Parts: sequence; C-alpha cells; structure tokens
Amino acid sequence: MKPTVLVTRHLPQSAYDDLAAACDVIIWDEEYPPTGDYLRRHIPTAEGLICLLTDTIDAPLLDAAPQLKVISQVAVGYDNIDVAAAAQRGIAVGNTPGVLTAATADFTWALLLAAARRVGEASNYVHDGQWQTWGLTLFLGQEVQGATLGLIGFGRIGQAVARRATGFEMNILYHGRSPHPDAAAPLGAAYRDLDDLLCESDFVSLHVDLNAQTRGLIGARELGLMKKTAVLINTARGPVVDSDALYAALASGGIAYAALDVTDPEPLPAGHPLLTLPNCLVTPHIASATTTARTQMAHMAVRNCLAGLRGDPLPFPVFP
Repeated sequence: MKPTVLVTRHLPQSAYDDLAAACDVIIWDEEYPPTGDYLRRHIPTAEGLICLLTDTIDAPLLDAAPQLKVISQVAVGYDNIDVAAAAQRGIAVGNTPGVLTAATADFTWALLLAAARRVGEASNYVHDGQWQTWGLTLFLGQEVQGATLGLIGFGRIGQAVARRATGFEMNILYHGRSPHPDAAAPLGAAYRDLDDLLCESDFVSLHVDLNAQTRGLIGARELGLMKKTAVLINTARGPVVDSDALYAALASGGIAYAALDVTDPEPLPAGHPLLTLPNCLVTPHIASATTTARTQMAHMAVRNCLAGLRGDPLPFPVFP
C-alpha cells in the first residue's frame, strides 16, 4: 500500500510524476492556498506533506496528523512551519536551499536597476498616453556604476548579488551576524555595523532570514539613517521591513525609492498605501520564478518527502 502525501499546490509535471509513482497523492490544485479546513480534513491520513510558505503548519495542525513523518517545504524559508513542534513529534522537516540563489540574485538586480532608472514609472507614463516628446529632464534616475551597495545578509544570495555588483564597479558593504572575510575579500566587500551601512549606502538590499531578530529590522529609525537619495530593495521577507515606516519615509522624501518583491502583509491588498506611491515598485514574490529554479525546487521537495517516508535522512534538512 502506497503512503499518502498531501500537496498544497500544483507541482511541475516531472516532479509530480516522481511523487505519484511512489505515493498516493492528494493535491490542492488551485491558484490560491488551501483553507485551514481543507488541511485539517486531509492531514490525518497523510504520511507526507509538501507545502509552501503560504501554508501555516502549526502545532494544532500537527496534532491532527498522527501519521505524518515528513514536511517538505518548496522554499528556502520555513517560518510558516513550527519546526520545534515538528521536532517534538519526530517529524522531519526539509526545504530547498541553493537552487534559487542565481534566480533571486538576478531578480534583485532587476529591481535595483528598475528602481535606479525608474522603469516602472516610465512604463506607466507610456501606457497612460503621456509620452508626447523627448525631454532632457524626463525621468532622471540614479547612476549605479560606482555607487555604494549595502547588503544586509551575506549568505549565498547576498554573495551572489555582490558578485554581480563587481561588474558595475560598485563599492560593496555588507552586514550580518559576523564578518565573512574569506567570502568578502575576493569581492572587495567591507563589513559594517548596521547603522554605518545604512548611512553610507546608495542602495540597500535585504537578504536575511525572517526570525525574531530580523522581524522589523528596518523601521523608522533605520530608514532615518539612510540617504534621502537611497533605494531599498527587499527580496528577503516582507516583515523584515516595517511597512508603515517605509510608507512614511517614501512619502516624505526620507528615502528616494523602494523595490519590493516581498511585503507585509503579503499579498498587499488593493489600495494599500504603498501601492499609491510612484516611488515604490512592488512585484508578487517572483524572485525565484524561473522555470529552472522552480522545477529544481519541486524535485528537491519530492526527494525530501520520499526520503522522509522511507525513514532515511533528508537530503536537504532544516534540522538534523
């Protein structure tokens, strides 16, 4: 008898085929996340769970899952999962690190360049029928070449963004829990404490996990340290930035621009104050959205799930 696996969203066909060959699959095949009622109805018979960041996997849900052996997240982050509760119940938890590094770093640069050169505003200007002639001062943006880039978080993605910055001859600063001289030296990156990085940088890009220490890391005080010409880019997690404080800084000219692939709340509701600002570019959490990256992520999640069902060590575990 095949084990039952609950999958909370559509998977690429090749990954689904690998899973279905070994398991009975219950799949929520809708665009929006499954409801809590749906999860509670199907989790009692599931031995495996493949989920996304949008699914809340908490202790009460795990209490309703007596047969669950493995939770396999199709993402790097896992703050939606109560990993301590899973560990207490002997449930393995896996994620999908590494394969989305290049895609996320590339998209960080897409946002940085779009913000620096006001691409979103200029495109809207054309689509709204306002483009009548060429103007010397039309949509003046900022130079990226030779500017200072401040990276908050210097893990795989932060370092990949830094490597791309060397092609623009940028001055690279970074901040993290501790210096990483071996990784920083080849990139010419210099360590700074958070306040100094914010004061010195023309572009500030966030690449930290969401946890108790990073939630609200960028608030009114931190935004107040940034240059009035500075750009904030967030491809990390929405709650790292205080949305109300960011709105106030953008609306008042405290900073020049923000480009956000992640928000708090997420998704932003229509009419949210940030969406009313011309100097705030928002995209719908698509930094890893390449065919290659998302397919690799799905296959990693399936591998984690199948290993957990067999009782083998997960190839990509959140904790040992």
